[in-house]
Amino acid sequence: MERKFAKDLIHFIDESVTAFHAVEQVKSLLDDNGFERIDLKDEWKLKKTGKYYTTKNNSALIAFIIGEEDLTQNGFRLIGAHTDSPTFRIKPEAEIDILNNYLKINTEVYGGPILNTWFDRPLSIAGRVMVKGENPFNPEEHLIDFTKPILTIPNLAIHMNREVNKGVEINPQEHSLPILSMIEEEFESENYLLKIISKELDIQIEEILDFDLFLYGTEKGELVGLNEEFISVGKLDDLAMIHAGIHGLIDSEGRNSTNVVVLFDHEEVGSSTKQAAGSPLLKNILKRISTNLELTEEEYFRALENSFMISADMAHAVHPNYVEKSDPNNRPIINKGPTIKIAANQAYTTDSYSSSVYEEICRNVNVPVQKFTNRSDARGGSTIGPISSSQINIASIDIGNPILAMHSIRELGGVKDHFNIYKSFVEYFNI
Repeated sequence: MERKFAKDLIHFIDESVTAFHAVEQVKSLLDDNGFERIDLKDEWKLKKTGKYYTTKNNSALIAFIIGEEDLTQNGFRLIGAHTDSPTFRIKPEAEIDILNNYLKINTEVYGGPILNTWFDRPLSIAGRVMVKGENPFNPEEHLIDFTKPILTIPNLAIHMNREVNKGVEINPQEHSLPILSMIEEEFESENYLLKIISKELDIQIEEILDFDLFLYGTEKGELVGLNEEFISVGKLDDLAMIHAGIHGLIDSEGRNSTNVVVLFDHEEVGSSTKQAAGSPLLKNILKRISTNLELTEEEYFRALENSFMISADMAHAVHPNYVEKSDPNNRPIINKGPTIKIAANQAYTTDSYSSSVYEEICRNVNVPVQKFTNRSDARGGSTIGPISSSQINIASIDIGNPILAMHSIRELGGVKDHFNIYKSFVEYFNI
């Protein structure tokens, strides 16, 4: 069962080449399990025990099941994750033709990828393309995925950089631009990208208004290790938590509380957009749910006080080759259980109350729990937990599974961990 679930995760990630595609995968999964799609622009008419989902920008998604019991007393049970991952975004006027017949694509770094892991890999392009519609305020949106490897970022030979194994600074504007093609004689590089987009979508180039396009690695994920105990794939951060959270929601049977999974976008670049954790998106949707259930504002605020949120992102496992980079005592190990993330500077929302709640949930289903803190002389990352807390006042915890090579084009996680955190999510929603 653990390996089957891990392989399903790998398939989900392989298909979720951008945040837009991840949301599309989740939508299909929810459709197949009886959830009703509702639009933010429409009037909502929600019913108890009803299963619903809505999207924002088609890169963020909120799915929820209305509880049978009084929302004021039972509150919301939330899991939050994010759809985006570090990568490269393609700029407008993308073509750069240079001497010696190479055609390069002009990109900028999105988030915080480990740049050198993107070199010498088969890469492709995916995202969304906006096309002329009947009304300027309603352009048509098309998902696009070239699927095949059409790009690569070649390394400089060691013979031309003898110090490369001692470390080299990578300039994102000069050194990490991917090669798309060779320029033939009388080749027209202008609008070349738009031309291949129009061909891929079978539309006229004049119909294309704009695009959000990103690079991704085409190599498929795999189970690795002597006993296939590891998951090797890109974007574990944070698609693994999306996969576990959505399946936890679908497979749970508890209907006392109103159970919610919220998938924000743009966590990797600050969470400050309309579809990110720093926006009123979640707050507005919870308010709309309470209004539909005819709660007064006073009752809504009481419901929030009876609510709980799990901010589910990935955690750092102790690295066997860099043990000194971890805290001396709090060192999560792959396949030893979900990890509670703690920070004195509140980069994570965990406190003793929320930690106790999650530990007890895990204990109910025999799931081991680990704890992570940064070294006291190191600055760690942050996640959606504290950002969401600035928008909505709900008790919260930051957790995730321990992985290695976080933000590499290919990360490494544990098969047991992924199944265990899913079990904890099912139990969480069942209470």
